Amino acid sequence: MKLQDALFNWLQMKIVAAARPDDWAAGETLAFFEEILHEDHELDELDMKAADEETIEVNYRDKAGSMQTMRFPREMAEKLLTDIQAEPKYNQ
Repeated sequence: MKLQDALFNWLQMKIVAAARPDDWAAGETLAFFEEILHEDHELDELDMKAADEETIEVNYRDKAGSMQTMRFPREMAEKLLTDIQAEPKYNQ
């Protein structure tokens, strides 16, 4: 899996898991993407923060030890949570 794809998937799951702390599947999926980022891409210190109203940043330490940042559109990053919240079978 490409780094950008893995970071985006991790970001989506981080948002879902934060909004739904009792959602076991969200936590497991988040852990899965963290494992990919740690083992396959050798990243550490993953963190996300809102850069502005339209962008979310993912910050991480790469295998060389340098801090890096990748930005994603907020609307795209939050879409999975929006879709889950709109589906009644996931909100019982």
